[in-house]
Amino acid sequence: MANSVYVINKGINKSIEFKGLKAQYIWYLGGGMLILLVLFAILYIVGVSQYICLVIVLAAGAGLVYKIYELSNKYGEHGMMKMMAKRSVPKLVKSNSRRGFINLKNENHGSGK
Repeated sequence: MANSVYVINKGINKSIEFKGLKAQYIWYLGGGMLILLVLFAILYIVGVSQYICLVIVLAAGAGLVYKIYELSNKYGEHGMMKMMAKRSVPKLVKSNSRRGFINLKNENHGSGK
């Protein structure tokens, strides 16, 4: 039996990386594998053939691993969170009156001190 040594951290203050997966993508892959395990159990309990269950779960697992590695390489450690945050920023802010700007001007310079 061969011993395997896995290097997890690349250095101090750097994010965790394991086999090319960075940061939160390790958790995504672990969660996806857990879901596939539950899917296999449900299919097997329902009465689907063991081999069909295996084919379904293995195909879904291969797709999951491919997609997670693709996301990890494309967005990196924080890129996906930044992309999701960028979606929530409005494209433009519309104002039909200048009342808000006039009130701000009066409040800032109105005290005279």
